[in-house]
Order: sequence, then structure tokens, then C-alpha cells
Amino acid sequence: MEKKKILKTLGNNLRAERNRLNLSQEALAEKVGILMHHLSRIENGNSDIKFTTLIAILKALDIPFEKLYEL
Repeated sequence: MEKKKILKTLGNNLRAERNRLNLSQEALAEKVGILMHHLSRIENGNSDIKFTTLIAILKALDIPFEKLYEL
């Protein structure tokens, strides 16, 4: 799978989970400790997310790492 497609799919799935929890980008970014602009780029597939940032987002959304493949 091409890198851009992976990032886009990951971003879409993270956004869907955030929306399911009724969290704004601002609220999630604050919980994770990143700028809202950076979260927006991640959700749009325009940023190659660092592993540590991904783990922080998953924790903030209460998603086990194993479930990442199911999203």
C-alpha cells in the first residue's frame, strides 16, 4: 500500500473515532499535547505521523493499539 494512501486512511479513521466521541480537534489536540493545526494535517493524511504522537492520540481516544488495524 502506498504511503500517502496509508496516511489518508489512518487520518480518516482517527477523525471518525474523534467524531464518534464528540471531541473537537481543539480538545483532542490539547489532550495529546500537539497543535490543532498538526492534528488537522494528520487527519487529512498530510503529515507523516510520529509513532509517539500516534500512541498519544490512540490513548486519548481510548483505542488499543491492536484495534488500529480494525479501524
